[in-house]
Amino acid sequence: QLQVVESGGDSVQLGGSLRLSCAASGFSLNYYAIGWFRQAPGKEREGVSCISVIGGRTNYADSVKGRFTISRDNAKSTVYLQMNSLKPEDTAVYYCATLAACRIHFGPTDADSWGQGTQVTVSS
Repeated sequence: QLQVVESGGDSVQLGGSLRLSCAASGFSLNYYAIGWFRQAPGKEREGVSCISVIGGRTNYADSVKGRFTISRDNAKSTVYLQMNSLKPEDTAVYYCATLAACRIHFGPTDADSWGQGTQVTVSS
């Protein structure tokens, strides 16, 4: 089974920044659209952002538009999520997963191979 690995989660203060990374174990991410998702305690997992295979198409949840930026470096087979101006409501476990395509409306049911997640905690 394809497996992705997330890293970069940490605890930060309100307004801080983090960069999450998504890499693959045993295969290349270069052939997949990739989505970032998050799940806060007691809430359903939600789509945060996605990027197409080549990187020409990106989509963002309204809650993170203008603060988060998704990118990919296919030379490193890695996808990044740059998170700026972090808020306490961004606190969650963040997951990346492969997608068939990066569509405007995407969610966990569109995803295939999941990682274990990385914890992001934002304190006020």
